[in-house]
Amino acid sequence: MTVKLTRWDSAQHLDSEEAIQAYLDACVEESKGDPTFIVYALGVIARARNMSQLSRDTGISREGLYKAFSEEGNPTFSTIAKVASALGLTLTLQPQSTNT
Repeated sequence: MTVKLTRWDSAQHLDSEEAIQAYLDACVEESKGDPTFIVYALGVIARARNMSQLSRDTGISREGLYKAFSEEGNPTFSTIAKVASALGLTLTLQPQSTNT
């Protein structure tokens, strides 16, 4: 018996705002402060939303977006901010909680 395997693509399952928020929350929690993990998650969300539309909304070419969010990519903060805004996300910085 032959088993056919397919590559898992999280973007295919991010079909609602609730799913996207749950995915992003899980990625932030799992990242343990690794910014590349968060950038990867943002790229997955971008692919789920429609990279062509995101390109029009940000003024960044589709190819540029794919490159920025690839494994070899290293997007600038400006790119991340533009993409987050176009996706309807807000970047928030807050003090870390302290355990006293």
